[in-house]
Amino acid sequence: MAVTIKDVAKRAGVSPSTVSRVLSNHPRISRETSRKIKEIMEEMGYHSNIMARSLVSNKTNTLGMILPRPAEELFQNQFFA
Repeated sequence: MAVTIKDVAKRAGVSPSTVSRVLSNHPRISRETSRKIKEIMEEMGYHSNIMARSLVSNKTNTLGMILPRPAEELFQNQFFA
């Protein structure tokens, strides 16, 4: 099961909002707290959930392409590549 902000917060002895602030580099979080939480994240193998982040920010940073032919055919022509 994936490690969550709540798991990291519990192990660090801080609130989940503090972990969230560390992730967003909030200026009110001390360097010592930030360092401690980042070390715990690394130990636990935490990585942020891209889908959850895109829901909050309303941005997916995804580009879609509609191709008129199958991609294999289209990219055989070096012009399109």
